[in-house]
Amino acid sequence: MTDNTTTQEEGLFDSLAHKYVPYWPLFLLLFLLAMAGAWSYLHYLAVPTYETSATIIIKDEKKGVDESRMTQSIDAFTSNNIVENEIKVIQSRALTRQVIDDLYLYAPFYEEDKFKAIPAYSTSPIKVKLKIPEQAKEVEKVYFTFDKKARQVKIDGKKYALNTWSETPYGEMMFLPNDNQTDQPSLPLYFSIVHPKKVTDGIIGSLSIQAENKLSTAVNLNFTDASPARGEDILNKLIEEYNQVAIDKRNDLAAKTLDYVNNRILLVGKELKELENQMVQYKSSRGVVDLSEQGKMYLSNVGESDRNLSDINLQLAILSEVEQYVMLKSNSAGMAPSTLGIKDPGLTQLLQKLYDSEMEYQRLKGTTAENNPMLLAVVSEIDQIRPSILDNIRSQRSALQASRASMASNSSRYNSQLSTIPRKERELLEISRQQATKNDAYNFLLQKREETVLSYAPTDEDTRIVDMAESSLYPVAPKSLYIYLIAAVLSCVMGVVLISGREMMNGKLLFLSEILSNTDIPVVAELQYTKTKDKLHQRPTDGFVIEEFRHMRATIGLFGRTFVKKKIMITSSIAGEGKTYVSTNLAHSLASSGRKVALLDFDLRNPSTTRLFNLTNYKGITEYLMEDIEPYQIINTTESENLYVVPAGVFVGDSTELLLNGKLEDLFAYLENEFDYILVDTAPADIISGASVLTEFCNMTLLIMRHGYTPKALVKRLPKNNKFKFMNNMAIVFNGVKPRGLFKGHHGIEYGYGYELNYGNNAYLAKNT
Repeated sequence: MTDNTTTQEEGLFDSLAHKYVPYWPLFLLLFLLAMAGAWSYLHYLAVPTYETSATIIIKDEKKGVDESRMTQSIDAFTSNNIVENEIKVIQSRALTRQVIDDLYLYAPFYEEDKFKAIPAYSTSPIKVKLKIPEQAKEVEKVYFTFDKKARQVKIDGKKYALNTWSETPYGEMMFLPNDNQTDQPSLPLYFSIVHPKKVTDGIIGSLSIQAENKLSTAVNLNFTDASPARGEDILNKLIEEYNQVAIDKRNDLAAKTLDYVNNRILLVGKELKELENQMVQYKSSRGVVDLSEQGKMYLSNVGESDRNLSDINLQLAILSEVEQYVMLKSNSAGMAPSTLGIKDPGLTQLLQKLYDSEMEYQRLKGTTAENNPMLLAVVSEIDQIRPSILDNIRSQRSALQASRASMASNSSRYNSQLSTIPRKERELLEISRQQATKNDAYNFLLQKREETVLSYAPTDEDTRIVDMAESSLYPVAPKSLYIYLIAAVLSCVMGVVLISGREMMNGKLLFLSEILSNTDIPVVAELQYTKTKDKLHQRPTDGFVIEEFRHMRATIGLFGRTFVKKKIMITSSIAGEGKTYVSTNLAHSLASSGRKVALLDFDLRNPSTTRLFNLTNYKGITEYLMEDIEPYQIINTTESENLYVVPAGVFVGDSTELLLNGKLEDLFAYLENEFDYILVDTAPADIISGASVLTEFCNMTLLIMRHGYTPKALVKRLPKNNKFKFMNNMAIVFNGVKPRGLFKGHHGIEYGYGYELNYGNNAYLAKNT
């Protein structure tokens, strides 16, 4: 694969070399002119361009460069930038336009040289400020002079003072002292007025901004300009404006935020005050002090009431038992009911006294008679005690029942209060929640107001400058080496275009490749161009021509080991392609090899071969076809041994009918017996039909095509031309190939050179074997 590629490259190189090397004087001339043009451009036309660079660091949270915690705590509006987005901001038209307005770049100053304009940014004594740059009239050159003492600018005979708005033919403008002037001008000065949009496009086109790498937030700014000082000012001003825009944006956001926060504080404070009033009104109207404590108190009272009710009910039950005991009891002693729970000690004493009396009665009854005064006294005492006990019971029962009614009422009231506490708690909780929410919002707004106020405090900018803008010491463009290299390449391209264009625009056949690409007919020879005065002669004397025809006869197989007589027809498409030259020289070449050769001039309209051998007045083919004469009578000898010529004879107009009268068979039969080779020089096949008649008598046909003469259209139509389809064993001879280049008279590098004929020769030989 490598060998094939190398071979192809070498073949391509050889082809290009053979095609263009002959024109080396043209290339040399174009090269010298290009070098002279490049030198003139560099010294008289080119304006040196310098590169200005600056480096900044942009804070990017995604790449590890954040604000410090202290800064974040002070400035609530610290921006989190992304390097790629900030690069777009720096390159924005709005930022560039601000730089243009600040530096008055819409009115550039120049020094006028003979062939070029030199920027006067650092040499002009003044600068121009336009009142409305967008509406100013664009002017290419406005010449002026400056009177330093009078501090006046003179334009077209009119004088204008500095630092004053003046109405000029170019719009309302103000002339200002140039604080960037570092040198005095040496050439006439003028300024131009350019629309700011055009200046913006120019600056953006010359500005290049790139991040150092994917992980770094360092950004490199590069700007090319013809004035180093202007380039530095533009980059520095661009960085300054970028930082100022960030600060203004932050301050504007802080101001709007502060205004919004203050309005919200007033609104939230008003709502909070209303909720506080609603809370006070609710508590006062519902008797709410502390629902939690009040609920506990109500619950405690209900429990106490329930206990008291239970105690009262217990006492009432005891009183009922005691009453029943007292009322149902006889005077016999028995176990008295318990009075535990009865808080009245009198009842207990009365019961004890009744019990004691009944015990005394039982004791006396057993020892004394019923009428015993002592027994009667005890009975009387018992009868007195019982009413007292019943009265006591009734009195206590009334008191306990009244107390129970009061206790039940209180318990019911406490239960009712307890049932309303959840609803009050819910209502109070809703109000408290709203109050807490508004209170939190109020405190948050107060905090944000303080943070917003603190954000106005000086903080670090979003950008840190690593290197201020600095211009290169030497120009970066134009580069002399590149200019000369481009000039050299253009000279070569121009040479190739001129040569190739000349050849492509030519409608004539120039290259052997044009034949090979349009037809499969083999090409057996390339014959070099010879001068006209030496072209037709009876005997060739040029050794190169003799060698060419030797090579051609070997190519078409006339030197085979087995000798075979050949009848060769030489024809062409149109007149003037050199068929007579080829036929005569081929006849001489064959005769010089010791073979008998007959050369027949069948171009009956234009018998060039007849004239060449001075046989114009001799009988020839026409007489043979018209009269009753023998073939040997029209055969003539020549100065060359073994070469015989049959002239055309007298001209009789259209001779096609003569060729078809049947006598040609006898003629060719006779010639074939007498001669080794028969060469037939015919009329052009595309013009006269004689060649198509003669083709059946010949076993080989040579079609002559002439370099720079045969139309390309004929070559392209050759495969479809019926006049050539039936010719026997056709081969093409590329005749009159001229040397390429500007010098003539040498051989070896021709239009057809570089294309091997092996394909054509082999095809031709194979066709005839």
